[in-house]
Amino acid sequence: MKLDNKEIFKTLNPNKVWIPVLIGIGIVFLMFYTDPSITRENLESVFDASLLSLGIAFLVIAMRDAGYVYRIREITDKKLTWTRAIYVIILWEFASAVTPSIVGGTAVAVFILHKEGIKLGKAIAYVMITAILDNLFFVIGAPIVLYLAQGSIFPESRVLELRLGKSLNLIFWLSYSLYAVYSLVMALALFYRPRVFKWVLLKIFGIKWIRKWKHNASEYGDQIIESSKELQGKKLGYWLTIIFATIFIWSSRYLMLNALITAYVDLSLSQHIIVFARQIIMWIVMMISPTPGSSGTAEFFFAQFFYEFLSNYTFVTSILWRMLSYYPYLLLGAIFLPRWIRQVFFKKK
Repeated sequence: MKLDNKEIFKTLNPNKVWIPVLIGIGIVFLMFYTDPSITRENLESVFDASLLSLGIAFLVIAMRDAGYVYRIREITDKKLTWTRAIYVIILWEFASAVTPSIVGGTAVAVFILHKEGIKLGKAIAYVMITAILDNLFFVIGAPIVLYLAQGSIFPESRVLELRLGKSLNLIFWLSYSLYAVYSLVMALALFYRPRVFKWVLLKIFGIKWIRKWKHNASEYGDQIIESSKELQGKKLGYWLTIIFATIFIWSSRYLMLNALITAYVDLSLSQHIIVFARQIIMWIVMMISPTPGSSGTAEFFFAQFFYEFLSNYTFVTSILWRMLSYYPYLLLGAIFLPRWIRQVFFKKK
């Protein structure tokens, strides 16, 4: 895998912060002016929040970030110090926040780990493992929450009556199918038959009208083979640790919204389950968003998924949700990136 520094820094660019911010603000203003249920009183209701529940929301999102830092250290066999692991996670999250969700920050993550002193083959393997585990959380978790939610998983839209509900159902199953197939193929390629995977890739890209990408496919196949070698011999404890860390990370991410909603309204246990379940469904839908970090898309779908619980508190809660789960990483990335560049490129370790 060739890492093009110029292309990587096009993504790791603090100026890109403004793109998702402007998209998000634009959607928020559009919602404000087109939805008659959003009034000045709604905005002032932000002060009705329970401080205890807000504190729990902050705590849970901090636990999620701690889980990310812990997992990357465990995945890399503790090759990273705690400080370096924090830098890696902040910059990785920043890259994900300024790129479309369907693209993600994979190439940037490999670049960052490599610059932190991890061999390229291992860096690729570690990032691929992270991606597969994250995808498997959705692939395995979605059917479980669909069962637990007992048919209340897809909301009826206030905007397009029942049409959007049906569309969400279709979008979800399309996204779910794509991620399920991708996760299965990548898991088999990485752990079972990497050379067969490369052979299949070369056969596919040997077709006339896509033959021009055959060299790239061959390189990707080589990366899979090299990554597979790097992961051989890992003990059961290694895999259990990072699997449980992944479950902890994503559960913490979603429980933050549960805490945020209870800052305004009381939820029963069954409603807590539905809120948690709908986040997994919404996240899978957002994964195919073309905007950086699902900016705009997230704010719009939030209202469709959670209005029935929050009613007049929906608008302020959606803003608080994004302020906790998204915008901090834009700010932290813009702050930490120049420091990381000076440390990695201009100072001897």
